[in-house]
Amino acid sequence: MATSRLLRTPAAVLAATALLISGCSSGRSTPDADASPGRTTEAGVQRPAEDATLQPLPATVPANLRPYYDQKLSWRPCGVAGFECTTMKAPLDYAEPSAGTDLKLAVARKKATGPGSRLGSLMVNPGGPGGSAIDYLQQYAPQPASVRARYDMVAMDPRGVARSAPVKCLSDRQMDRYTETDQTPDTPAEVDKLTAAFRYFAEGCKSHSGKLLSHVSTIEAARDMDVLRAALGDQKLTYVGASYGTFLGATYAGLFPTRVGRLVLDGAMNPDLDSRTVNRDQTAGFNVAFTAFAEACVKQRNCPLGQKNAEDAGRQLAAFFKKLDARPVATGEERKLTESLAMTGVIAAMYDQRAWPMLREYLAQAKAGNGRGLLALSDSYYEREPDGHYANQMYANPAVNCLDLAPAFATPDQVRAALPGFREASPVFGENFAWAALNCAYWPVKASGTAHRIEAKGADPIVVVGTTRDPATPYTWAKALAQQLSRATLLTYEGDGHTAYGRGSDCIDTEINTYLLEGTAPPKNKRCT
Repeated sequence: MATSRLLRTPAAVLAATALLISGCSSGRSTPDADASPGRTTEAGVQRPAEDATLQPLPATVPANLRPYYDQKLSWRPCGVAGFECTTMKAPLDYAEPSAGTDLKLAVARKKATGPGSRLGSLMVNPGGPGGSAIDYLQQYAPQPASVRARYDMVAMDPRGVARSAPVKCLSDRQMDRYTETDQTPDTPAEVDKLTAAFRYFAEGCKSHSGKLLSHVSTIEAARDMDVLRAALGDQKLTYVGASYGTFLGATYAGLFPTRVGRLVLDGAMNPDLDSRTVNRDQTAGFNVAFTAFAEACVKQRNCPLGQKNAEDAGRQLAAFFKKLDARPVATGEERKLTESLAMTGVIAAMYDQRAWPMLREYLAQAKAGNGRGLLALSDSYYEREPDGHYANQMYANPAVNCLDLAPAFATPDQVRAALPGFREASPVFGENFAWAALNCAYWPVKASGTAHRIEAKGADPIVVVGTTRDPATPYTWAKALAQQLSRATLLTYEGDGHTAYGRGSDCIDTEINTYLLEGTAPPKNKRCT
């Protein structure tokens, strides 16, 4: 059961499946970054006030934070050859820093290789929230060579993530049961079972993670980035953020506009949206991606969803999900392929069109009674290893999301009232996405952030990248963020999949590499294929 739709690069999903999420969020949390409060609608959904704009922090570092900014990092060889690792101290609570409660955040780098003069550090984040930036750096980000030659490539696992004081919630066996929970309830009893699962998950996080849950907001993670920038010796931040990483980068720009160097925000989020709108927009985004997949599939003689049209393919997939709801299929192991796991597997394949042939094959197998392939796709989404161990991403994801924004829904009745709109957004996925958005209603920590604009007045030019048929971060979000930022250029990729940089478009890669190496932003309204 995908309790939160992840916003991340597709590399991890594709890499894992080659062997064979509900709402993302935006938000503000720390008192000294607060702008105007939001307003609440009759339905209980928080909307940003007209003047709710993220305000910058003072340019001068406060005396009580100076020890963090002045710390010296001690590097050691680690992991993949050529990489170095260290830990960085950050206050648990920026409002009341105390050495006794400091967090140790994991950092990795690969130093500039040359030729050419070093340009500084380039920080990367793959999204999530909850994705390990260090894993991403070591596995996928040493390219392109021209950028690697001039920059020290740097990654920090954000607070609550992977190696940096990770949020913990359930045992692996408990997580297995949780992911199998029916997320399209048909009866009051099934609704009760779903809400009980949400409560159980939330209580597990509270029990295992305690005070940390109140301090994993995007605001705090962005402040950690500024501490790291200073510890690295850089006057300004150079950064490439993908998916949720764009919100992290934009938040940094809003808080520290005069310290913004060259920022690339690929697969951009719109921080000006409440959580219900985010979830509904993302539902529509996955429907756009599925329609593109279905249109390509029905042209294939072996399409398991027929050869008529995309609409009929959607009906066939929905009917298949309904069949699994009544009778899960075997997978060759103890777990069976349930409706929830199958839907998560299909959603995982929407992140990257290179997974579409694999999805066609696995759907055909599942319809024939073998659910192993779709289960593997689902496992890749949840970052479940072959030995049954889950990475921390599915715990960190709701911890950040539920802190950054008020819940999309407060009660099952609110979900029921919203179902028509979600079904309109996606006849195949709408019901699942709507019920998934209920998870934050039971979170043990009250949301501290609200939706807001990010203008980052005084920042250097920022490049915002949007993909026209992106499932997880709809193209409209990239346009909205580019319009909010005081100095931003929108670079458009006309294509499928989630994010664009480093995924096959020479046009996109050339524009971004030129910006990173020379500081020249793409031409206004530049579009690439």
